[in-house]
Amino acid sequence: MRSSSAGGPDEVLVKVYASTVSAADYRSRSRSVPKGLAVPVALALEVFRPRKRVLGMDVAGVVEVVGLGVTSFRPGDEVIAMLGSRFGGHAEYVCISQDGVITAKPRNMTFTDAVTLVFGGTTAHAFFRRTAIKPDSTVLVNGASGSVGTAAVQLAAQVGARVTGVCSGANRELVTALGADRVIDYTAEDFLLEGRTYDVIMDCVGNAPFERAGACVNPGGALLLVISDLKGLLLAAWNTKRSGKVIAAGNIENTSESLAFLVGLAESGRFQAVIDRTYDLADIASAHRFVDTGHKKGNVVLRIAAS
Repeated sequence: MRSSSAGGPDEVLVKVYASTVSAADYRSRSRSVPKGLAVPVALALEVFRPRKRVLGMDVAGVVEVVGLGVTSFRPGDEVIAMLGSRFGGHAEYVCISQDGVITAKPRNMTFTDAVTLVFGGTTAHAFFRRTAIKPDSTVLVNGASGSVGTAAVQLAAQVGARVTGVCSGANRELVTALGADRVIDYTAEDFLLEGRTYDVIMDCVGNAPFERAGACVNPGGALLLVISDLKGLLLAAWNTKRSGKVIAAGNIENTSESLAFLVGLAESGRFQAVIDRTYDLADIASAHRFVDTGHKKGNVVLRIAAS
């Protein structure tokens, strides 16, 4: 199966070795979305039949063919790429513009490890770019054991921030190993009621809107809503203006520069892959069923071809 056939002059054809099954794939397939977003998502994905027949927002693979105008890549290059809302990563081949979100794969990682940088890493990095995290900044990551959360913990820790991760007690050891100084077990304690404040709160779960979490953000700090309902999206700018805090929600810009930054961290040993399970493409239904449970740790990798 190919998600694209012949490409244009500025495109590269990538033989896909690995992708991930992400929360975005789950939401697109199931239409299980935050409050108020059901109609917009249905219109974007089509109401009665899926516009995007092949899911998968990220890929790791090898450039097989390049268009006549391509100068940045050549056949044989090992790459990782973010397809975003185009989807199409759960396929044997995909066409990507050389100006898209694509860069060389980390030399010290396998394809299955390298693909885990893409969805979670670029999402966390894009949200963190909306604020300033400095050494000794206090950062809380709600949902610290998911694909975005594990990336966020690592990104915040590697700049010297003091990181608090919120996850289940079973994932305490994982989140601590990634760089969290402190872990809150959400099954035993509500971090919003403990009386602490933070310079930055990143909500990867969707249960810490401005109305609940705004008071837990220090003056001049930021509340980064990776998952938000329609109300949170519409009021983010207004809440920013009236609170003096950065309230960020909505679409993010993924860039090849961001992806290359993550590759640099990985090659220097400052960013590690977090994989819960790996499935073959033939078992994609089982992969989706596992992601549907909402309890994956880090990433679920889909192995498209043997490397």
